[in-house]
Amino acid sequence: MSSSTPSGTKSAVKTTTKVAKQAAIKPAATTAAWQAATPGQEPSLRFFHSQALRTRTHAVLTAIEAKPDAPGHGEALADVVNDLIDAGMDYYFLRALKQAEVGFVAEQSARLGLSGAVRLLSSVSRKFIVRMGPQQLVVVAGHIRTLA
Repeated sequence: MSSSTPSGTKSAVKTTTKVAKQAAIKPAATTAAWQAATPGQEPSLRFFHSQALRTRTHAVLTAIEAKPDAPGHGEALADVVNDLIDAGMDYYFLRALKQAEVGFVAEQSARLGLSGAVRLLSSVSRKFIVRMGPQQLVVVAGHIRTLA
């Protein structure tokens, strides 16, 4: 080797750099969000999604609440649920992998696996949602609205 630093020093520098990167990713202390819920409130997790999806979600929910008997609500709600599932999977899993810098191959493998899971969940949820009656759609819409 023509380098002026011994190989043991290079190894120590790499290890120190890796530990410093990992420390920067980890939170410094446990936040109040992970502590016990306040009385009357259950613990929850949330995810952020696009403004366009939020606008479309509220439009579909409002349409169902305004005219429950109008045709097409089941399909529209199933489409929104599919997009929310996709956005949630991306937020909870794929973003974390990117932040952890697991590498392109690992990210693509995870993306492929989650894509299959999203297709399965969307297929199952669509079958139930499109068969619902108007009052059932109103109940589901109300539940989604409490989450939004």
